[in-house]
Amino acid sequence: MKGFFTWFKSSTKIKRWIFLILIGIVLACYGFAQILVINELSFEQIGKIVAVFVVGFTFVILGLVYIQKRTLELVIEGNQKKEEKNVNISSLIFNKDVYENGPKIVAIGGGNGLNAVLTGLKKYTNNITAIVTISDYGEMPTESRKQLDLLPLEDIKGSLIALAKDSEKMERLFNVPFIGNKLKGLTFGDIYMSAMKNANGDFTSSIKESSEILNITGKVLPVTFDEIKICAELVDGTIVEEKSKIPEVVYEKVSKINRIYITPSNCIPAPGVLEAISEADAIILGPGSLYTNVIPNLLVKNIAKTIRESRALKIYISNLMTEPGQTDNYTLSEHINAITEHAGKGLIDFCICDTQEITPEFVRKYNKMGSDIVEMDTQKIIDNGIKILKRDLSCIKGEYIRHDSDAIAKSVVELICNDLKFRDKQTEPEYILMNSKLKQDRRNVKKSKPNKKVKNVKKVKNVNTRKRQSKFASKYKERMDSIQNSEKQRLENIKKQGKEEE
Repeated sequence: MKGFFTWFKSSTKIKRWIFLILIGIVLACYGFAQILVINELSFEQIGKIVAVFVVGFTFVILGLVYIQKRTLELVIEGNQKKEEKNVNISSLIFNKDVYENGPKIVAIGGGNGLNAVLTGLKKYTNNITAIVTISDYGEMPTESRKQLDLLPLEDIKGSLIALAKDSEKMERLFNVPFIGNKLKGLTFGDIYMSAMKNANGDFTSSIKESSEILNITGKVLPVTFDEIKICAELVDGTIVEEKSKIPEVVYEKVSKINRIYITPSNCIPAPGVLEAISEADAIILGPGSLYTNVIPNLLVKNIAKTIRESRALKIYISNLMTEPGQTDNYTLSEHINAITEHAGKGLIDFCICDTQEITPEFVRKYNKMGSDIVEMDTQKIIDNGIKILKRDLSCIKGEYIRHDSDAIAKSVVELICNDLKFRDKQTEPEYILMNSKLKQDRRNVKKSKPNKKVKNVKKVKNVNTRKRQSKFASKYKERMDSIQNSEKQRLENIKKQGKEEE
C-alpha cells in the first residue's frame, strides 16, 4: 500500500495525467448521457455532444500515453539511483528486451578513441558493434607470440575491455603480464584469446563467445581476418610498409603522407561486418589515428560501399589533437577530406567536434611533443553538406587530453532521438527510454560539473594559434624552406627560358 501512494508524490508528476484522465471520463460520460436524456436532437446539439465526447476520449488517451511514458522514466531514474551514474542500461531487469531491440550502433576505428566511444555508448544500448582493424602484420612478433601463433589483437582486446560491465577490473585482468621465459612479453589477455581460439576453432567464434563469457555489452568484430599490412605512400614517392614506422619515415624524408593503402587490396570483410553496417541505425567513424585506425577499415572490400548505401546516421567524431608524423597541422576539414579522398563521398552526414575549451597548460605539453589542437574550420565542412554539432568532448585524464566518453555518447544518442522524433516515433519505447536517460544524465552533469576546463575561451584560442609550428615543421624548417626556394627558383628559370625562346 505504501508503494501505491508513492505514485502520488509531487516528484513523480503522475497526478496531472490521472486528473486529465478523470476529466476525460467525465466529459465522455456527459456526452453519452446527453444522448440518453434528450428526446429530440438537433444538428447543433449532436455537434456539441460529439465534440464533448471526442474531447473527453482524447483526454483519456493522452493521459494513458503520458502515464506510460512517465512510468518508464521513473523506472529508469529509480534504477539510476540504485546503480549510480555508471549504470549499464542492459542490466536493468524491468524490460531488458527493450534495450536488446534498441538502436543498433556500429563504431568503426581502433585505439583509445574507439574505446572512449564504446565506454559511453554501452550505458544507452546493448546493440553495439565495434569494428576494428587487425593491422600489425609485418611487425616483429616476440618468440612467445610465434609459439602460440597469436594474431595482433591489441585493438580487439581494448574494445572488449571498453564494453565490459566493469572496464577497470577487466583491464587489470587482461593486462597482467607474464615474466616466465616461454610466456615473456604476453599478458593474460593474450593467453585467454589463444585458449578461446583453441576451444572454438577460429577467432570469429571465440570473439563471439567472449561477449557472453565476459559479460560484454554488444560485440566486437575484426574488419577482416586476412593478413593485411597498412602501407603509406609519401608525397615524394617513398613507400612505408610498416605501420609503426610511418611517423619516423615522414620526419626523416620531410615528406607528408600522400595516401594510405592496405595489402592485399582485395581482402574480404570478416563474417557479420557488412550485415552489422547494413542494419545499423547509426554508424560512427573515429576518433582515432586517421591514417592507421580510421581509413584502413574503409579500404577493406565493400566496407565504404555498404556504409554509403546504409540508411543509418553517419557520424564522424573529430580528433582533439593532431598526430605527429601523420596529421601535422591538419584542420578538421583536412581530416574529413582525407577520408573522402580514400573512400569516397557519402560516408559522413554529421560531424561532432569539440568546443576547444582545453586547459592551456596541457596544450603546451602536447605542443612540445609536436601535437596541436585540431583547428575547427567548420564553415568548409558545412559547405560540403555536412552538419556540425559542437560539444564539450574533451577531458583531462592524468597527464593526457582525452575524449569524454559520456559526452560523445550523449551527442550520438541526441542525434538518434532527434531522428526518431523527425520520423514521428516519440511514443516508441526506444525513444522514450533513451530520451529519458539523456535528460537524467544532463541533470547529473549540471549538479556536479568538473573543473577541468577554462571558461575563458579567448585565452584558450590564443594558445591554439595556427602560427605555431608543429614538431614536423619546426624540426625541418630550414630544409623545407630550402626545398621550397629551390623549387621556386626552378619554376622562375623555366618561365625565363620560355620568354627567351619566344
